[in-house]
Amino acid sequence: MGLSGFIRGLNFLHGAKPRIRVHPSGYIQRGVSSHSKILNSNDSVLPVLVVGAGPVGLVLSILLTKFGVKCTVLEKNKGFSKHPQAHFINNRTMEVFRKLDGLAEEIQRSQPPVDFWRKFIYCTSLTGPMLGSVDHMHPRDFEKIVSPISVAHFSQYKLTRLLVKLLENLGFQICTSEGPEGLDHEPLRGREILMGHECVSVEMTGQCVTATVSFSKEGKLMTKKIQSKILVGADGAGSTVRKLVGIDLKGEKDLQKLVSVHFLSNDLGRYLLNERPGMLFFIFNTEAIGVLVAHDLKRGEFVLQVPFYPPQQNLEDFNPEICKKLIYKLVGRELSDIDVIDIKPWMMHAEVAEKFVCGNNQVILAGDAAHRFPPAGGFGMNTGIQDAHNLAWKIASLLNRVTPSSLLATYETERKPIAIFNTALSVQNFRAAMAVPATLGLDPAVANSVHQVITKGVGSILPPGLQKAILDGIFSIGRSQLSEFILNENNPLGSSRLAKLRHIFEEGKSLQLQFPAEDLGFRYLEGALVPDSKDPVPAPEVPTGRRRDFVPCADPGSRLPHMTVRVLSNLPSEETISTLDLVSADKVEFLLIIAPVDESYNLAQAAFKVAEECKISTKVCVIWPAATVTGVQPGSKLTLAPWKNYIDVIEVQRSSDSLSWWRTCQMTDKGSLLVRPDEHIAWRSKSSVVGDPYSEMKMVFSTILGIESTNIRNHALNI
Repeated sequence: MGLSGFIRGLNFLHGAKPRIRVHPSGYIQRGVSSHSKILNSNDSVLPVLVVGAGPVGLVLSILLTKFGVKCTVLEKNKGFSKHPQAHFINNRTMEVFRKLDGLAEEIQRSQPPVDFWRKFIYCTSLTGPMLGSVDHMHPRDFEKIVSPISVAHFSQYKLTRLLVKLLENLGFQICTSEGPEGLDHEPLRGREILMGHECVSVEMTGQCVTATVSFSKEGKLMTKKIQSKILVGADGAGSTVRKLVGIDLKGEKDLQKLVSVHFLSNDLGRYLLNERPGMLFFIFNTEAIGVLVAHDLKRGEFVLQVPFYPPQQNLEDFNPEICKKLIYKLVGRELSDIDVIDIKPWMMHAEVAEKFVCGNNQVILAGDAAHRFPPAGGFGMNTGIQDAHNLAWKIASLLNRVTPSSLLATYETERKPIAIFNTALSVQNFRAAMAVPATLGLDPAVANSVHQVITKGVGSILPPGLQKAILDGIFSIGRSQLSEFILNENNPLGSSRLAKLRHIFEEGKSLQLQFPAEDLGFRYLEGALVPDSKDPVPAPEVPTGRRRDFVPCADPGSRLPHMTVRVLSNLPSEETISTLDLVSADKVEFLLIIAPVDESYNLAQAAFKVAEECKISTKVCVIWPAATVTGVQPGSKLTLAPWKNYIDVIEVQRSSDSLSWWRTCQMTDKGSLLVRPDEHIAWRSKSSVVGDPYSEMKMVFSTILGIESTNIRNHALNI
C-alpha cells in the first residue's frame, strides 16, 4: 500500500466523510483528465440491483437467481479483496450454504483441520511461556445432533471466490468498466457483476429506484442510470447506499482503533502447527501487544491486529519494515521468511441502522450496511448472510406477484431485533476479551482514558512530538507489568494475577468463539408469521455473553429443528436427509409438516387448496414414527389425492432414548407445522386444529403473506 493510501485511511479514521459524487440529470463534470456524461438508454427495469459484491451481496444474488429472480451486482472496487477479513462461519450460515450447490462441502474440504484452529491461546510470545488456552470445540459440536453440519474456519476472500464461481455457474458474467461488456455497451439483462462501478445517487419513485452509477472508461469518468424495482445496499460498514438514502446508525462508535497487518510466513506456520496450533493468539509482553489471527497455518497466512492511537500514532509508524520488527517481538524471535501483504487501519463499532427498509419498500439494507459489530464471536458476516436468507424469498414472492410489497417490511421487523441482540452480544464478548489484559494490569479502558487526556484534555496543548513521546512512555510503563520479574508464581502480585487469569479461562469468561443458542436459536417474534397467541410480544432476551447449548423448539419464528429422517419410496435404497432438507432450495415453497393422522391429512388438503388460490407453492411432509414398517406409501397417496406435492419420511432414531419428532417439537402427533422458504416456522398447531381446516389455513396464509383473507382467491389481480 502506498503512502497516499495510508493517508486516505488515516483521514477515514479521523472521521472524514467519503466523497459521494451525485450528478443530477444532464450534468457534465469539467476537468483536465476526466469526463462524465449521462448515457441515455431504453434499458428495461431490472428486478433487483444489489450494491456490493461482498459475501452478503453475492449470497443474496445466488438465492434470488435460484428463485428465478434476475439481478445485477454493482461493486465499486475493480477487483475482489484479498484481505482475509472474516473467517468464522457459524452453524446457521453453514446450513444456508448446504443448499447452495455444494458450497458447504467445498468449504469443509478446503478449510484447515479443526485441530488446527479450535483453540485460543494466550501467551507472552508465540515461542515463549503460555498464560493459558481455551478449547472452543465441544464433542457435541461434531455429533450433528442439533444441526446437520458443523462450524467452519474459512477466510472471507476464499469464500468470495467460491461464491463468484457459483454465480458464474448460474450464468453470471464479471464485467469491468474497461471491457467490451461494460455498462456503456449494452443494456443490462441481469446476471452481471459490474466491477469498478460505484453507486453515487439513489432516487426513489413510485414504480422503481433509479441509481446513478459512475465508472471510468479510457481515463474518462462516466455515469449511467440504472433502474430497478428493488435496490439492496449490501455495500459494507461504510455503506454509500445507507448514506445516500439518509439512514442513520445508532449505537457505540469507535470502540477501538486497530491496524491490521496481513502477512505470510511459512516459518511461523510450521512452528505453530507443530508446537501450539490455534485460531487466535493473544500476545502480551514488555515490547509489544497484539492479537494474531491464524487464517491458514499450512500456508502460513496470518493477520496481526495491534492497537492504534492516532493522531499521536500515524500509519507511517506501521510501514512494512516496522511491522516485521513488531511481528518478531511478538513471535519471540526473527523469522526466516515474512512477506507483509497489506496494512490497513480500521475502527470497531457497535451500531445498527435506524431503518433496514425505506421508500415504498424499494431500498433495503443488508449485512454490514445495516449493522456494524465488533468482530468478537464472528457475528458480522454470519448475521449478514442470514439477512440475505431472510430477504431473498420475500423479494421473489413480491416480484412473482404473489404478495404485496408490505411483505418486505417484515424483513426489518424480523432482522432488526436480531441485529440489535447480536450487537449487544458482540460487545459483551469484546468486553470479555478485554478482561484478560485488564487482569494482567493492562486495562484497555485506562489506556483509552490516557489517550483522551492527551488528545482532547490538558495534553492537547503540547506539541505533537511531545504528545507521542508521553503516550509511548506511559504505554511502555504499562507493559513493564508483563516482565518476568512481576508475572511469575513467586511474585505475590504476579501469582494473584495468574490465578485470576486461570479462573477467567475455566469459567468461560474470556472471549468466546461459539454461541450455539444464539447461532441456531434466534427467533422472530413478529413479522411474516402467526404467533401462538395474541398476547403482547415478550421483552427481548438479554444476552449472557456465555456459551449456551442450543435447545430445539418449534415456536413460530424459530428455525425448524433438525432431525435425521429417511425418505420413503419404492426405490431399493432410501435416502437419509435432515428435516431442513425438506425445504426447497430452488423455489419459493412453503412446507407443511404433519403426522399420518386423519385430522392432519384434512388440514393438508385445505393447505393445498388455499396455497393454490394464493398462487404459492406448498409441499406436505408426512413424518412417520420410527416404529412404522408397512402401509406408508399407499396411505398418503390415497388420502392426499389429487394433490401430488408431498413426501413421506420416517424418523431415524440415534438411540433408544432419542426423542421423537413431535416430542422434540414439544407438540402432540396431531399437531402441524408450516415452514417458510427460509426454514423458519411460520405457524403451528400444537394439536388438532379446532374448527374448519380451510378457514384456518386461509387465515394462516393471509397473515403470513400480507393478503386480505376476504380476497384471497383473487389477490394476485390486486397486487
